[in-house]
Amino acid sequence: MTKKLFLNTVLLGAVICLFNSCSVSLNGATIPPALKTINIQYFENTAPLVVNTLSQDFTEALKNRIRTQTNLSIVRGAEADAMMSGAITGYSYAPISIQATNNNTAPIAGASRLTITVSVKFTYDKDKKLSFEESFTKSKDFTGDISSQEQQLIQDINKQLTDDIFNKAFNNW
Repeated sequence: MTKKLFLNTVLLGAVICLFNSCSVSLNGATIPPALKTINIQYFENTAPLVVNTLSQDFTEALKNRIRTQTNLSIVRGAEADAMMSGAITGYSYAPISIQATNNNTAPIAGASRLTITVSVKFTYDKDKKLSFEESFTKSKDFTGDISSQEQQLIQDINKQLTDDIFNKAFNNW
């Protein structure tokens, strides 16, 4: 009986030590305990082709991702523990497949691809190895005219971009 009690005590101690030394997170984010606040600056659109709402849509999507997936407070100014800034540096769409037409008519795009590139700088002064400056590019294929589906395409690409940026900043991927 003593041997069984001893083994149970050791096992219980190991489990307690394991849970005390690890942080558990449902989204996989590994945020340093000292990181409590972040300043997310407005991402200006400097791409040659400008969509009026893209900067606002992207900045808000990034803030929303951090707001809903972390306990970080989004603040303004220099009092933030970390800062994320950058710009939308690329916005383009191009045909990716050509569709044949009648003999006397030029071929048309069977499918096209919308591509957005964002340059991001993440600064965390308390642990410089977590800081980075990197460009992220995502695209989405579509058929038909872009004007009727552009906002949905932008929303889909923004989700992909914010996922990648979040993972780089908080999951070290």
